[in-house]
Amino acid sequence: MILDRFRVEGRVAVVTGAGRGIGAASAVALAQAGADVVVSARTEEQLAKVAAEIEAAGRRALVVPADLSDLDAAAGLADRAAREFGRLDIVVNNVGGTMPRGFLDTTPEHLENAFQFNVGIAHALTRAAVPHLLKSSGEAASGGHGGAVVNISSVMGRVAGRGFLAYGSAKAAFAHYTRLAALDLAPRIRVNAIAVGSVATSALDIVMTNDDLRTQMEGNTPLRRVGDPEDVAAAVLYLASPAGAYVTGSVLEVDGGIDRPNLDLGLEDL
Repeated sequence: MILDRFRVEGRVAVVTGAGRGIGAASAVALAQAGADVVVSARTEEQLAKVAAEIEAAGRRALVVPADLSDLDAAAGLADRAAREFGRLDIVVNNVGGTMPRGFLDTTPEHLENAFQFNVGIAHALTRAAVPHLLKSSGEAASGGHGGAVVNISSVMGRVAGRGFLAYGSAKAAFAHYTRLAALDLAPRIRVNAIAVGSVATSALDIVMTNDDLRTQMEGNTPLRRVGDPEDVAAAVLYLASPAGAYVTGSVLEVDGGIDRPNLDLGLEDL
């Protein structure tokens, strides 16, 4: 049955930024497909709610509250997963984001911080996870699934819009990081990314609660709606599961079809 290829029964996943939004939806989706999941973010209360959903799906959860801008904390998630569950098969790098700001307000430090937050954290965890993922890939030779990394990038790494210099540059780097890491880690570990469009998460609260802004965003999206976290979680499951076994180094666009920013920040000409 083709649906069986979307199962990750007996696998173990680490999901960062898992307290809400895309990270939470991805963690629950992986659990519903059969994985035990390590969830990490800053807020323990949010993680506890996600863990309850994982356990309701019949899987085990490990809650690790942490400030993942601490690269040692991020890297440590790999060993935590292996100690708690005996293995690690899937990494979902979902930490990221940078506030919009005008060109002259974007200092070199802003660029450096954006890169560290959107790429550095993911690299720290992925690098630490590689020895464990290689063990998973060793099983692949005898019928297992192999290790998989899924990076959550953004459409802003592909399109240009005012105010997104630091964020867009970092996400473009993250997309190419994915291609380069995929080549470095092939054939035993698959690395892919998802370029996410506008999704109804806490980052869009100001838009979703403003009828004018929401209407503008929806009207400028070919599919005429804002995405749902489960839209992205479904793509995460595809890329992490045997359904995506012949996919690596790809950036899957889950963006409603947009080819330019769908919200004008109103930044004037210099």
